[in-house]
Amino acid sequence: MRKMKQIVVLLLVIASVQVAFSQDECNIKYNLFKGDYQAKKYDAAYENWMWCMDNCPSLSINVYKYGIKIANYKLENAASEADKAAAAKVVERVFTQRLKYYPNKNLGKVYSDYATFKASQNASEEEVFTLLEKAFKADPTAMSPKNIYKYFDIILNKYKDTDTQRVFDTYDEVGEGIELKRAEYSKKIDLINAKDSTTLSARDKKRRKIYQIILTNLSKVEAGLDAKLAVISTCERLIPFNKKNFEAKKNDPVWLKRAVSRMYNKECTDDPFYDTLVEAYVKADPSPNASVFYAGILMKKGQDSKAMEYFKKAVDQETDSYKKAGYLLRIAKILSKKGRKSEARSYAYRALKSAPTMGKAYLLIASLYASSANSCGNDVVSKRMVYVAALNKARKAKSIDPSISSYANKFIRNYSKNIPTKKDLFIANIQSGTPFTIKCWINETVRVP
Repeated sequence: MRKMKQIVVLLLVIASVQVAFSQDECNIKYNLFKGDYQAKKYDAAYENWMWCMDNCPSLSINVYKYGIKIANYKLENAASEADKAAAAKVVERVFTQRLKYYPNKNLGKVYSDYATFKASQNASEEEVFTLLEKAFKADPTAMSPKNIYKYFDIILNKYKDTDTQRVFDTYDEVGEGIELKRAEYSKKIDLINAKDSTTLSARDKKRRKIYQIILTNLSKVEAGLDAKLAVISTCERLIPFNKKNFEAKKNDPVWLKRAVSRMYNKECTDDPFYDTLVEAYVKADPSPNASVFYAGILMKKGQDSKAMEYFKKAVDQETDSYKKAGYLLRIAKILSKKGRKSEARSYAYRALKSAPTMGKAYLLIASLYASSANSCGNDVVSKRMVYVAALNKARKAKSIDPSISSYANKFIRNYSKNIPTKKDLFIANIQSGTPFTIKCWINETVRVP
């Protein structure tokens, strides 16, 4: 019996030595391929990386994070069709193996990237959609802008005639995901911009450029989604659709928020049913977001004092700077529609104080100025100089928020056509480059172009 115990102990020792040896070998191979990977020597890294894939699949998530780049490199540089087919199998193996050993790590991005790969390999739309749906359910904010658009496009084409609610829900979820991403990257840019520009590191400049590209892509996706949805999201369709579902959803804060937002964004706010929706929303969810919408209908009814109380309440309640800026900008737009231009400008500047890269706030100010050209000038030059002030704001919007460049360019082109000509300045005996003060509520000094 004693001899048997000794044999068992010996076997256990041998097994533990083998495990330790195997772990050591895994670490050695891992560090070898990692070193080559970091030096961008992907061909050299390949053999040791594949050894880790075969023998140490759960050693580190970097086996897959780094490995996907190595696998894609081999695929992109395959010399023959046979090599491409073999490399494609390795890429697919990286995805399937990562999902097996790290099933809870960044699934939104993994499934999104997997869908991109499958699409590049001419997989069926259904197969790609299945992966996109998994990505969307896991984390829509981790999906690439292109895949967010593709996912919604497939949903729209499949359900626009049979399940409009699903189309709207998907659009709202995508929009909320985009907004979360926009807030995330805008805050990162704000942090970099807050640093001393004269000592800004190359790393920060590179990161800011990357973040701005991401925001630009998000803006393009958002514009594309709006264009796609425009066909089925007219006021003529939204109002009866929301009325049909109201009784069943009138206590559902999520449904109410989305229904109100859709009608607000599509400018269906003159219909009495919009007020009904907003009142139900603020009752079901007395949040800052609901308060801003409710203040808007109070103002429409002429209850300006009470409306301003709700505006203040919404802004004071919100602790997130980006959300607060969004509420302030929406308040500015509501005041603008009421013709309260000076107050609207004040709220737009408050929005910029909370989110310094919110270019749309400057575009709102630009439009406020342009709409006042006739009332803030008494001759050709003074009227046209208002457009110079508007042009400056539109250019400022583009400079602080490159993601809205294409949108801002429309303002810039329009205002540029209306600034004083050389002939106008000559007749008025005004020199280029001199300061010019615009009167009335604008009360701003600009340079003569």
